[in-house]
Amino acid sequence: MKRFYLIGFLVLMALDTFAQVSFKMAGNNALPLEFTASWFGRVFGQPWIYGAFLGYIGTFFAWMTLLKHAPIGPAFAASHLEIVAVLVVSSLLFGETIGWPQITGTIFILAGIVCLAISETRLAAKTPD
Repeated sequence: MKRFYLIGFLVLMALDTFAQVSFKMAGNNALPLEFTASWFGRVFGQPWIYGAFLGYIGTFFAWMTLLKHAPIGPAFAASHLEIVAVLVVSSLLFGETIGWPQITGTIFILAGIVCLAISETRLAAKTPD
């Protein structure tokens, strides 16, 4: 079951990160931002926008599958790993800077996941099957 969780969360993180990066790419390629028909044409003329939609659909199904099996607390916390993944990928692909606020946020996200995982492990150890 642990392998299922690991693979599931990696798939969830990859799909969600792909969706976020696709939105960024579609947005960058549709500039300048304006609320006109030509702008909508530029947005929906980008293949990246369809990648974003597919990424979010895949994310939804991965999340629903994980929720059937994983404890909700750690699952919800671990789902926020995509924020860290998007941060790293954005730095690599788009040259976005990672400063102390982002590092601090990443530490809090990771600490929250660890705390929830530890508490879930302790709870499972106390609960008789």
